[in-house]
Amino acid sequence: MEENNEERKRRNRHADTEKRGGKLLKVFIALIVIVIVLAISGVLWYNISLSGTGTAEDKVSIEIPLGSGSSKIASILKDNGLIKSEAAFKLYVKLNKVTTFQAGKYDLTKDMKVPEIVEALQSGKVLKEANVKITFVEGKNFRYFAKVIADNTNNIEDDVYNLMKDEEYLDSLINDYWFITDEIKDEKIYYPLEGYLAPNTYGFEEKDVTVEEIFKVLLDQTAKILEPYRKDIEKSKYTVHEILTVASITETEAIFDKDRKDVSSVIYNRLDKKMSIGSDVTTYYAFKIELGTRDLYKQEINTYNQYNTRGPNMAGKLPVGPIASVSKESIEAAINPNNTDYLYFVADKSGNIYFTKTNEEHQKAIDQIKNSGDWITFNKDEKKEGLQSE
Repeated sequence: MEENNEERKRRNRHADTEKRGGKLLKVFIALIVIVIVLAISGVLWYNISLSGTGTAEDKVSIEIPLGSGSSKIASILKDNGLIKSEAAFKLYVKLNKVTTFQAGKYDLTKDMKVPEIVEALQSGKVLKEANVKITFVEGKNFRYFAKVIADNTNNIEDDVYNLMKDEEYLDSLINDYWFITDEIKDEKIYYPLEGYLAPNTYGFEEKDVTVEEIFKVLLDQTAKILEPYRKDIEKSKYTVHEILTVASITETEAIFDKDRKDVSSVIYNRLDKKMSIGSDVTTYYAFKIELGTRDLYKQEINTYNQYNTRGPNMAGKLPVGPIASVSKESIEAAINPNNTDYLYFVADKSGNIYFTKTNEEHQKAIDQIKNSGDWITFNKDEKKEGLQSE
């Protein structure tokens, strides 16, 4: 009798174990089903969220501010009805390792999928249609920029110059751009944004575009050019203002890209040795004489001016600010010059530059150029002799 009871208990325990095992299996299967359903739902949600929100006829104009990250851009797109989900947009950006977007104004349509929108914001291909195209040439000064703006828009040159006197405007730029500092407000500087406006060809919607709007586009481009060098600039003993000043001298002295890093090295070497930079182009700028119009006069060369590096009291000093617009190549040269012992250079009529280490070598190079008939001169009164010793 006792054995039968024990046998029944054993069988009951075995049955209970089987029941619990069956329940656990059902729970496990249910969990797997739930996970699969959630995964499928997630994929469906993600794919649906990446699709367009409307038709090609639904056009939307947006502006992406400088420095906007994926979260800010997602918010702008969602607020304008261009995407279905901010989370899906940010997930797409993360999965596809998208790191850069171009600031600017865009005309987008609601039939565009997230990948198309991302491509547009990266490449800038869907920018507003440009009815007015303006080209700003490298190596030109601010007066040239003012004239180009007046010639191509409904602004006059005074609109450009007056903006440079607007303290509130200048302060706003200092606040908006990391590379613009109080240095542009030095009262000795002719034009606060000299050297800061990126030369290029730009498109604008209409001739009524304001000077502020034009400058924003050019400064945004400068920001884009300088950003990869930001850490190098922050480590440098020179400020970004000083680096742009070196770049502007390099830009106007060197015609060919291959010479730029050597030109910059000469400038830095002379500064390190407390020598005057001795660059003619700074003297032309100091006295507001356009390059190539005539030779310099001795009185101009020997007169002190905060820009004139051939004048007195400029030993070991840079001009107070940039003297021209600069190319990316000249910025690169100013940030990463060649490591040389050169202290002099002189150019011939063809723009070929001869670099030397001593004044004696420099004078020989000058004589060689003169004897070959390749000396640069604009009139018979004075001779231009490139970088000179103190």
